Amino acid sequence: MKSAARDGDREDGGLGGTASVVVPMAGPYGVPPTAGVGSPQPGNTIDVGASATRGEPVSESQQPPPGGERTPGPDDGPAKRPPGPGGGILMGRFFGVPVYVAPSWFLVAALITWVFGGQLDRVLPELGGARYLVSLFFAVAFYASVLVHELAHTVAALRFELPVRRIQLQFFGGVSEIEKESETPGREFVLAFVGPLLSLVLAGVFYLGMYGVDPDTVPGVLLAGLMISNLLVAAFNLLPGLPLDGGRMLRAVIWKISGKAMTGTVAAAWTGRALAIAVLVGLPLLSYAGGMSDGGDGATGFDSLTDALLAAILAAIIWTGAGNSLRMARLREHLPELQARALTRRALPVTSDTPLSEALRRANEAGARALVVVDGQGNPTALVREAAIVGVPEHRRPWVAVSGLAQDLKPGMKLSAELAGEDLLDTLRATPATEYLVVENSGEVYGVLSTADVEKAFLAAMARPSS
Repeated sequence: MKSAARDGDREDGGLGGTASVVVPMAGPYGVPPTAGVGSPQPGNTIDVGASATRGEPVSESQQPPPGGERTPGPDDGPAKRPPGPGGGILMGRFFGVPVYVAPSWFLVAALITWVFGGQLDRVLPELGGARYLVSLFFAVAFYASVLVHELAHTVAALRFELPVRRIQLQFFGGVSEIEKESETPGREFVLAFVGPLLSLVLAGVFYLGMYGVDPDTVPGVLLAGLMISNLLVAAFNLLPGLPLDGGRMLRAVIWKISGKAMTGTVAAAWTGRALAIAVLVGLPLLSYAGGMSDGGDGATGFDSLTDALLAAILAAIIWTGAGNSLRMARLREHLPELQARALTRRALPVTSDTPLSEALRRANEAGARALVVVDGQGNPTALVREAAIVGVPEHRRPWVAVSGLAQDLKPGMKLSAELAGEDLLDTLRATPATEYLVVENSGEVYGVLSTADVEKAFLAAMARPSS
């Protein structure tokens, strides 16, 4: 194993004492998809904790409880959450991609059932209470159409060899979580356009179906409602602003013209924000003007409140999604700056029976900031957890062996020093841990990588302006 003294070209702080230990975040290190492609994805945020210079120790007040896991707070983004499947109720798999229904879908299904049921009462009053069963069927059929829209994105992504994490049906439509960005603006345009295209195709199918039924019957009303709803889905998604499909099409066009993906993202994101303001102001005004044109005095107070609330929700989704698109683009631009070799801490090899106090003394003398437990032949077997070191009072450290504070090396906890960017983050996500052993291609130990250092570098890269 490479000794700490041979790494003198890397300057780090010391390891030892209760206030000089840099404690990595306990628990798994979750990394979000590096691209949020498809319909609006307001949940795909990147919000990582405070930055710090590499090698700078943290104070006792910043350290987690001894041996305990840090509880993610409300400001923690996906980079601090486990990457588990989540997403609601698993409904099945299409093309190998899991499809989830979020709990919020049941709320919007109830809302659609209530609203459409009221419309059926005026069109087909003879249905009575059965109109709500018909309305529930309409809600399910509508979201089946949304699923087809998302499957179009998914099939195109798989055709371009872009991994798709999942599809989620939620309050305002669906989300196709595609984990990588398109390599060319042409593929980006196609990937965005196929969703609205399928919605238009479905609208045409339902329109043709109306010719075979009586318009004053349940099938006629359902087909008309599904035709109109799919037209609205297509029209809304074609609006030229991120995070909508039309915004991604606009981004692809500007990317093609300028030659810079970031230029397209910035333009489409700010167009999306302008669109959010237009929705917030324009939707209630259009509703009011529609009420006036019908010969009334405008929308009722309840209708006005409903329209304003709907406009506010839509505007918030678009505004947030546009901001998230900018952050995701900045992340992708700076990902190559995350390099395992540059972030790795100098490590000191110790045997399992070495007292903690002695190990810390040697580490301070060698300028090391990590402890690696080795066997009699010098082969690494475990990593000493820094969070556990903090939990041992200084007066007990001479009597505690490092083996009691170590985590055995598991498959996936040994990383190549050459890993960088997205490959590094994908590797960390595959095997969640607080520390990893970093080795050269020859197998020689280079040091220890802490997820805390990755997160600090992650934020520092995100904070720098885009080129």
